[in-house]
Amino acid sequence: MQSYRRDLRRYLRFLQARGRDTLAEVGEPDVLAFLRGLRDGSPGHPPLTAGSAARTVVAVRGFHRFALREGLTVGDPARAVRPPAPPRRLPKPVGVEDVARLLEAAGSDDTPLALRDRALLELLYGTGARISEAVGLDVDDLDLSGAVVRFRGKGGKERLVPVGSYACAAVDGYLVRARPALAAKGTGGPGLFLNARGGRLSRQSAWTVLRDAAERAGIAAEVSPHTLRHSFATHLLDGGADIRVVQELLGHASVTTTQVYTLVTVDTLREVYAAAHPRALR
Repeated sequence: MQSYRRDLRRYLRFLQARGRDTLAEVGEPDVLAFLRGLRDGSPGHPPLTAGSAARTVVAVRGFHRFALREGLTVGDPARAVRPPAPPRRLPKPVGVEDVARLLEAAGSDDTPLALRDRALLELLYGTGARISEAVGLDVDDLDLSGAVVRFRGKGGKERLVPVGSYACAAVDGYLVRARPALAAKGTGGPGLFLNARGGRLSRQSAWTVLRDAAERAGIAAEVSPHTLRHSFATHLLDGGADIRVVQELLGHASVTTTQVYTLVTVDTLREVYAAAHPRALR
């Protein structure tokens, strides 16, 4: 509420400085000029971040809607003004060498939980699965002989994804040498990845598995389950995979969503070019 009042006080001071004594005098150009001032800064006011500017515009739009509803004005000059879009945040993939260290750290011994952790992370990186998709797998969703897994994605949409040899070996080792012992402690549910009590592994516990492995591997960068999904996509594109194939593997409804990973790849290409070409800008 305090931020809302502060935003509106700033807006009203702006209108007064432009000679607008009543709300009826305010037009869309005034609102747009105010938005430009938020983004570019003004005397006594440094530029706002996209998030803060968007919050202020939302307050202004709400203020003008209220004025129109209460009969204080006959129009809404802010109706067509949209908050500034936040800058696109590029995924931060983990390098291939760091991924290898992470996966090695997950399976440092042959205990049932270590075998499960290695299988989980190998499958996440090897298939690009969302964490919710991985922990939601049943044993029957996996076909190791055919090296494919069936994921249920957003909106209940199913997709088949190939499983690489490393992930197949890790999951097979877990199924043979670890899952039976974990399942014996529970009610014998169909879940693929089980916790220490024999129940289905939760998203939070899977996140902890990854965080602990990253710590043991000495990886300083922030690592989350989605980091492995980012790395899966980026490494495929770096290796020459077609973006439409990557789209299908990730389960994106639109290739536009997948295209964000191409920006990461372009950055990598630009760095290599700048370091290697004799006429590159330094």
